[in-house]
Amino acid sequence: MNAPWSAGMPGNRDPFAAYICDDTALDILRPVVIEMGWQPEKCNKGGLRNAVQSLSVSASPNILMVDLSESGDPLNDINALAEVCEPGTVVIAVGQVNDVRLYRDLLASGIHDYLLKPLSAGQLRDSLTQAQAVFAQPKANDADTVRRHISTAVVGTRGGVGSSTLATSLAWHFSDDMKMPTALLDLDVHFGTGALSLDLEPGRGLTDAIDNPSRIDGLFIERAMIRANDNLAILSAEAPINSPLMTDGTAFLQLEEEFRQAFEMTVIDMPRNMLINFPNLLADVNVVVLGADMTLASARDTIRILSWLKTNAPHAQPLIVANKVQSGIAEISKTDFEASIERKIDITVPYDAKAAANAAKLGQVFVDANPASKATSAIKQLADRVVGASVEESEVDAAAKKSLLGSFDIKSLLKKKSKEPKESVAAE
Repeated sequence: MNAPWSAGMPGNRDPFAAYICDDTALDILRPVVIEMGWQPEKCNKGGLRNAVQSLSVSASPNILMVDLSESGDPLNDINALAEVCEPGTVVIAVGQVNDVRLYRDLLASGIHDYLLKPLSAGQLRDSLTQAQAVFAQPKANDADTVRRHISTAVVGTRGGVGSSTLATSLAWHFSDDMKMPTALLDLDVHFGTGALSLDLEPGRGLTDAIDNPSRIDGLFIERAMIRANDNLAILSAEAPINSPLMTDGTAFLQLEEEFRQAFEMTVIDMPRNMLINFPNLLADVNVVVLGADMTLASARDTIRILSWLKTNAPHAQPLIVANKVQSGIAEISKTDFEASIERKIDITVPYDAKAAANAAKLGQVFVDANPASKATSAIKQLADRVVGASVEESEVDAAAKKSLLGSFDIKSLLKKKSKEPKESVAAE
């Protein structure tokens, strides 16, 4: 309900609607509504249940007032209202229960305000004015308020190269050390380890999103994501193995869009098969971290994925990470690996089995459990490269947005044009 929305109010939505149980409250509300410049006919008789039935077949207003007086379970009924309300609707609840806990729970669920009966004109006027002020605030995509968002996908060239460890460690470092509000999205719906490595229960957020993409908005993100620390929230799943992934990818794209509004950094732990099934997931990804190991199979698949990225996501900057590197016992040397993929390895992370076991025992991500490890130092260097690569991309984008005329030498074009008739005469 009170979720991020696009700048500007939709033209097909009413500015206000109310569903009130009793005539006394309606008689007090209608003059205030007229004073606000709205239609008094939008003040309907009936409570929250009527609101849900009406809004299930019509567009939500910008400001909605609902009466909870006849509701036996207000919080559950508000959740039902959230399912039919469009993102951006500011909801004001009215009720008879004078309970601080209920008031706090309603505000936590996304309600803008809770008014206690009997209503007064001044009370209504103040609440509606404050609700109007929400629309006057700078929107999330205003040019002068928008913050640079960085989206990073971590992909393993082979199973077991440690890409999930890289993803969770990067997300933790961005959130805990760099203090960047960060979202971690684990797209291995059946066997993901994102929540497990953070010692958290994954919940049903991701599976609910896949089943009901239309419900994804700012409020859904707040409820579905699990907090790992003050700046890190994770969306993961442990879907039943007998439940195949039935989605066209719409839910994942919608989640990425909401993350751009709510966080500064998105880290996506992306299994290789997702590149094949949902290539558009990389449409807004800035950096792709390719986790590899020093094997022939990994070198082959690094080549294939780099070629795929060049065709399907040319805007995304790839960073090659050689993970779990053990000097002296690699299947192929670093020199041969780089010669095969025809580019340098960006970051080399040494193998540290003891540190990995320590992180698992403590229920912490690798970089948090082993701050002094050489592998942790390498992962922090990778984080700096990710942020740096995104800054470089933004500078390139800014240069590309300069005036089209500014990229041409007008004088040289005019000179060339003036010479063409003489050249044609000479040719004759």
